[in-house]
Amino acid sequence: MSGAELRLPPVRGRLRRMVPLAPIAWFRVGGPASVLFQPADAEDLASFVAARPEDLPLLPMGVASNLLVRDGGIAGVVVRFGGPLARIAIDGRTLIAGAGALDQRVAATAARAGLSGLEFMIGIPGTVGGAVRMNAGAFGGETADRLIWAEALDNEGRLHRLARDELGLSYRASRLPEGWIVLRAAFALAAGDPQEITRRMAAIREERERSQPLRVATGGSTFKNPPGGKAWRLIDAAGCRGLRHGRAMVSEKHCNFLVNTGGATAAEIEELGEMVRARVKAHSGISLSWEIHRVGRAAARKEAA
Repeated sequence: MSGAELRLPPVRGRLRRMVPLAPIAWFRVGGPASVLFQPADAEDLASFVAARPEDLPLLPMGVASNLLVRDGGIAGVVVRFGGPLARIAIDGRTLIAGAGALDQRVAATAARAGLSGLEFMIGIPGTVGGAVRMNAGAFGGETADRLIWAEALDNEGRLHRLARDELGLSYRASRLPEGWIVLRAAFALAAGDPQEITRRMAAIREERERSQPLRVATGGSTFKNPPGGKAWRLIDAAGCRGLRHGRAMVSEKHCNFLVNTGGATAAEIEELGEMVRARVKAHSGISLSWEIHRVGRAAARKEAA
């Protein structure tokens, strides 16, 4: 552990060292976090960011549904959100959710209040912080459609409220500066019939169950759709459905999903993804871009005996 990691500022939340991340990552792979920080609240996190050593990296992590944590783990501090940072509140037709709030819980909360506009979030297995940073979307909707503003901490621990247009949201991307940490976001909704909203969400759940591999160790969609196309069609056309590398496999149910069949390493999953990209490029001339975020460092190579 580096000297910077040993000079952690005091907090009111919880700090733990060398915490395994594989058990909480959807892929069930990856090395440990050097430090895992669960802030008590936004002020606790802001104080930590402001007082931390300049060379200490921070990585916000939701439920790690769209992350591939490499086998060597993550140097620095992984920030997990809970408690006040996962709260959901409704004010009239505005829903305000903390960064740690599950997207699916946000959708369900809006539905119970008879508010429409976030039904698509029932199909996203992530959290609000990630949804804002990558403009998450599914089943015909995306975060930008309803977002009013988001609050984020900069690298000095200062709080900023950014209107939707200031975030520069585009397909699975934003212009939120590197290192800034989303704290909460507000969404403008419309009054609706709770029963009809619930029916739409049930239809999304059924479609997701039918079309995606939900009961295996996997991540979200692996590659972004190229302009005017679908990544899964290109992958299928390149003959990659069911392709295996070690204990990693391209899903036969939806070939834009990679699967840990049991005991795979993060390296095997990432290498399989690069094999898929190479085959698609050779077949169609199109270079697929990763949608899954690959974080951390590769495992150290073992010296030959």
